[in-house]
Amino acid sequence: MSTFQVPKLSRRGFCMCCVGVASAGVAGGWLSPREAYAEAHQLVGMIRGAAAKADITTFKLRGDVAVLEGSGGNIAVFAGKQGKVMIDAGITATQPKIKQALADLGRQPVTHLVNTHWHFDHADGNEWIHAAGAKIVAHENTKKRLMQTQRVEDWDYSFPPSPAGAIPSETFTADQHVDYEGCELHLICYEPAHTDSDIGVHFVEQNVLHTGDTYWNGIYPFIDYSTGGSIDGKIAACAKSLSMVDDRTIVIPGHGAPVSNKAELQAFHDMMVSVRDNVAALKAKGMSVGEVVAAGPTAAFDKSWGKFVITPGLFTQLVYEGV
Repeated sequence: MSTFQVPKLSRRGFCMCCVGVASAGVAGGWLSPREAYAEAHQLVGMIRGAAAKADITTFKLRGDVAVLEGSGGNIAVFAGKQGKVMIDAGITATQPKIKQALADLGRQPVTHLVNTHWHFDHADGNEWIHAAGAKIVAHENTKKRLMQTQRVEDWDYSFPPSPAGAIPSETFTADQHVDYEGCELHLICYEPAHTDSDIGVHFVEQNVLHTGDTYWNGIYPFIDYSTGGSIDGKIAACAKSLSMVDDRTIVIPGHGAPVSNKAELQAFHDMMVSVRDNVAALKAKGMSVGEVVAAGPTAAFDKSWGKFVITPGLFTQLVYEGV
């Protein structure tokens, strides 16, 4: 277990860590998003298999809030006197290691689980955490998505409906303040951004904000157009988060180095605005997606952001789809 520090970016914290090989053909040329992901051969299964082997690293933040890195998306935990509150559930394959990490934070049971959105690398563990006694809380659209078959075209994958135990029992569609285990949480509803089910969670007293997948720290993000996401929505969500943080806020991204801050969140926002504007200008000239990728509209950011499976070429394609 680590005390609060800014960790180096690691592949563990990235839900597609095991498919970095898929990006090799994209960086210098054009493949459709589906083709790019197809190179990974059974992407979702590979992610789950890699998660089973991954270690869980705990970073203690402040005021009994910690973040667990290594199971899909970054997981926040508040350890109250009588119970724990989890933000996101990770991937079921990491269940034994997550259980151990939770036990290391105290013997209290998990009483509440909040999903930041419906994607499997954030909600796959819902069923076992609920079976252990937790109430699941989420945006209404997360419940709707988990109850039905969901097709993510860019992953070339259809997710079956989740089991009954994985379905949130408490939902909302507007910002609200709640108190779980003596911890005041501000549950923030974003407009459709990464998906149409995104929320953020602000631990008010501790001044810690979990943004879910509206923010990926140090890496180009995925945008799920199949379930309501958009580049403009991603930018708007970041702007909303920025309006709620200050220089002391600890920001937990959905993916990437799990301990971040306002300056890094601002840099992510500004990168997306610049790339969107570059791509939009080229598309307005009548250029095809392949021509836009070849023009390198992300070039100024590639060294810093183009490190993992969402390569410059793939990110350009995702932005192109939304402008």
